[in-house]
Amino acid sequence: METLLQRARSDPGNLSAPELDELGLLYRTITADLALAQRDFPNQQVTLYLNQLIGRAHALIYRSEPLRWRQLMRFYRIEFPQLYRKLLPYTLAAFVLFWAPALAAFWSVAVNPDWIYVIEGPGIADLVEQVEQGRLWTDIAPGVRSAAAGFIMTNNIQVMFLTFAGGMTAGLLTLWVLINNGLHLGAIFGLLLAHDLAGGLAEFVIAHGVVELSVIFLAGGCGLFVGDGLLRPGLYSRRDTLLQRTRTSVKLILGSAPFLVIAGVIEGFLSPSAAPWPIKLFVGVATGALLYAYWLGVGRQPNETR
Repeated sequence: METLLQRARSDPGNLSAPELDELGLLYRTITADLALAQRDFPNQQVTLYLNQLIGRAHALIYRSEPLRWRQLMRFYRIEFPQLYRKLLPYTLAAFVLFWAPALAAFWSVAVNPDWIYVIEGPGIADLVEQVEQGRLWTDIAPGVRSAAAGFIMTNNIQVMFLTFAGGMTAGLLTLWVLINNGLHLGAIFGLLLAHDLAGGLAEFVIAHGVVELSVIFLAGGCGLFVGDGLLRPGLYSRRDTLLQRTRTSVKLILGSAPFLVIAGVIEGFLSPSAAPWPIKLFVGVATGALLYAYWLGVGRQPNETR
């Protein structure tokens, strides 16, 4: 086994067909030896050696197929949009959990600007003072837009992973992230509306916001999907349900990262630019329409319900 593993380390194709057969036979034999050694000699060096040998052989025999462009294309062409539609009820729930608090906070602060302190706390005082002076904070100097775009992309991806990871707390952290971010966005827009500045922030947000928020809602849906599996595992054990749902969610999260990169580039370069607002509106609507056309229409099977 040592000799065969050494020869196959750089390329399994170095082994002939009879050697591959021998590798499989040795693997089964040594696995049986390891079971006996773990029972009768659990603290002996030979048991550790056999365990390491089996580990190396397992990694060679059962290693996954290397990622190829064809596999990646198939994932985005078929599997990814199908998984999105599978989790659509959870994504819609995340949408509601974000926008319901956002609308409540928006109305409360727009009617009474002092409510901004109830929602955001005293730390918002500097921003309130800036808004009262008629100034926005959304201008990004051209010289630092590249660095800003990189920071924005990183921050968006971190929020996406945090929202998804909240599913491991039975969805409680996911709920908190969605509700908290909804309250924050609604309160800020309510404050700006009270001081006639909401249009400026809307102009900044519209170009990238549709894609960015859509991916955050998807991440929230993944978190709720995992959390629901922990609370209601059904016929499977909680462990099996968690593994199955986490595997599905990770595919969606990793598959969504390129969309957040696109949103970050738009937010870093176009959103703070002097481009006319109709152009920003067109970019926001067009990218959002393309994203949902892809998610809802691509990769449909003949028996898949619409």
